[in-house]
Amino acid sequence: MRPTPSAAELDELRETVLRICREYGHEYYVRASDTGDNARELWRALGGIGALGAGVSAEHGGAGAGVEALAAVAESIAEAGVPLMLIALSPAVCATMIDGFGSPAQKAAWLPGLADGSRVLGFAITEPDAGSNTHNIRMRARRDGGGWVLSGQKYYVSHVDNADALLTVARVEDELKVFLVPTDADGLTASPIEVEILSPERQYSVFYDDVRVDDSALVGPDAGMAVLYAGLNPERIVSAALLNGIARYALDIAVAYARERTVWDVPIGAHQAVSHPLARAETALTASRLLTASAARAFDRGEPGGVEAAMAKYTASEAASAALDAAMQTLGGNGMSREYGLATLHGLVRLFRIAPVSSEMLLNHIAHKRLSLPRSY
Repeated sequence: MRPTPSAAELDELRETVLRICREYGHEYYVRASDTGDNARELWRALGGIGALGAGVSAEHGGAGAGVEALAAVAESIAEAGVPLMLIALSPAVCATMIDGFGSPAQKAAWLPGLADGSRVLGFAITEPDAGSNTHNIRMRARRDGGGWVLSGQKYYVSHVDNADALLTVARVEDELKVFLVPTDADGLTASPIEVEILSPERQYSVFYDDVRVDDSALVGPDAGMAVLYAGLNPERIVSAALLNGIARYALDIAVAYARERTVWDVPIGAHQAVSHPLARAETALTASRLLTASAARAFDRGEPGGVEAAMAKYTASEAASAALDAAMQTLGGNGMSREYGLATLHGLVRLFRIAPVSSEMLLNHIAHKRLSLPRSY
């Protein structure tokens, strides 16, 4: 069980992150997207104030405040208009796996750098023919002397150009294992995937052509699938928080516009055709934030929390989609203008209904685990 931060501590964390991120703002996000620099300057700034290490254990350079605190960071950076997906990967998935199952040497080598932003880890699990079905993962790791040889392909891997190593899921006989594979390892090559998303972060196909790593690369050798599952719920929770922040950002822009924009003698926000979609989006966002906080607290208490994390991610995807759509409609033609910073997020918000796990698979999980309906997958 992780210590629970107080409401005052979370509020202080949010305000600190918001202040830093607003100094950069959405214009920085767009510039970084155009140049493809992974927003490294902002990432280092977040590491410098301890935000990236919110969930990392204190003995390894973090705050030890758990996923709820990291979710507060994610929501705040998105509320400021800089929704970096990496927050759900390097500090959430990867740091959680290593913190929970890494060897003392792995923890010492990686966690302080992940906490201060000087090191980045990517997560390589998806494959072209596996999709959501991890049982179909074909990436193989075989024993070779005192180490391992990995062969196969991963698909839609973020930050290969920015990461020091990839936490790679591979099959060892009938089990799935997780390996730390340096991005400069011999035999590892990456090819960019062109996606219609404005983001500083790039996606890649990654090819492992007999990539050799030593025994120290294996994370949690005796833990089985627990290593993999340890990172999936934090990824969903922090992704939900990021979406909540995007929804807040979009609604704030729309509401300010609706208060000031006058067409038929009164501000357009006085018309129910404008105000009701915004009110519905605000209500959905409030519910989503509560679900996200509940899921984060369940995880920090050491509970399985899979259903709660699934509900949070699903609800946040829907809430952010509704909020961004209502905001763009409120602004009319200006909603499509890059100047107003809404249309620039459309592709990213749409992506989150597909990844890191699709809305349909989340509903499958909720139906099976919470409602005890027959399993379809």
